[in-house]
Amino acid sequence: MHPLPLEIAPDIFYIGVLDPDIRTFDIVMHTANGSSYNAYLIQTSQGVIIVDTVKKEFQELFFNRIESLCDYAAIRYVIVHHIEPDHSGALPELIARAPHAKVLISPQATTMLKALTGSENIDFETIWTNKQLRLGNKTLTFLSTPYLHWPETMSSYVEEDKLLFSGDVFGAHYCDRRLFNDKVGDFWYAFEYYYDHIMRPFQSYVKSALKLYDRLDIQTIAPLHGPIIRENPSTYIEAYRQWSTKLERHKEGQKVLSIFYLTSYKNTQEMAQAIYEGAESVENIVTNIYDLASIEEQNMIRILEESDGFLIGTPTINADAPKPVWNLLSCLMFLDKQGKSAGAFGSYGWSGEAIDHILARLKALKLRVPPLEPMKIKLIPTEEELQRCFCYGVEFAEILNGKMIEIDLA
Repeated sequence: MHPLPLEIAPDIFYIGVLDPDIRTFDIVMHTANGSSYNAYLIQTSQGVIIVDTVKKEFQELFFNRIESLCDYAAIRYVIVHHIEPDHSGALPELIARAPHAKVLISPQATTMLKALTGSENIDFETIWTNKQLRLGNKTLTFLSTPYLHWPETMSSYVEEDKLLFSGDVFGAHYCDRRLFNDKVGDFWYAFEYYYDHIMRPFQSYVKSALKLYDRLDIQTIAPLHGPIIRENPSTYIEAYRQWSTKLERHKEGQKVLSIFYLTSYKNTQEMAQAIYEGAESVENIVTNIYDLASIEEQNMIRILEESDGFLIGTPTINADAPKPVWNLLSCLMFLDKQGKSAGAFGSYGWSGEAIDHILARLKALKLRVPPLEPMKIKLIPTEEELQRCFCYGVEFAEILNGKMIEIDLA
């Protein structure tokens, strides 16, 4: 077991805290192995730099670790890579104890910093990509990495030690006192799970950040959660590169349309099949069809991610769509939805509100919803109605294929 604080590079110390008992994080994430709130202290010949803080409930441990290394008077700068409360909870008290220290944040964090501290009189400076901080024998270069996973997030790189303070990127909810990736247990599942739930919706921003990281010789990654990565950091970087690249399982120029349906008496299923046949008849469209009653959430996410467009077929039960349909929609929170087209259809017995509810939700999520006539059929579809479904599939596929039409984003 390592004593804390722990030196992770010359004159760079881990001063974070472990939270082994937490089991749910940000409502949607399970943390079977707990988590950590990582923070760091850099000693230089001209003063001290604090890199991030911890959750407020753990701040006394954090301050004890600072006090074991330096006086508050020695702190020259406080760098805040991400201002979410689990990393900035101790910041107001730190500013109170070291009022002379300058806070370094991204421009997008300015209003949040003032709200967090409840003060307009904070000595802070905004920083961005390639701006540097030179203090004594240490040089930090800053990198703007917005939306990973908040708008104000950033990273920094210690030139002398080839160490990346990555922010939430390359993190994991995995608590282990041994701290380093080459010492802890196998945490790869937690590393991938973290990406899926935190970074996956922001894949385009992940790819932009990777371009910045590719310019650097990174030997150590010090994230805000989970193990410090000092052995084979390129393995973890390459995993992000692979995960953030959409899998192209079809020929160049083809579009993927996924049709999900739930059915009580096979009426919506018959509609889905007719729509599938119509869409599949359109050149350069690859259409797949899935029964929501038999598909797991993780597979829903992967299918949605690889789809250029999707349709949801649902019956109406008690004036609403059944739970599996809403489960599918909830998966969209883990994805980059930009540019995806979507629609809804279904059979109903009385009023058919489910289709309207789904269309409203798709529009609220800013998906591209073509202004087609809602495909709602009462009870058992007739041959004529199934032909309408076929035509609906053709028209939706043509729009997905580039046919010009006014898109309703309201």
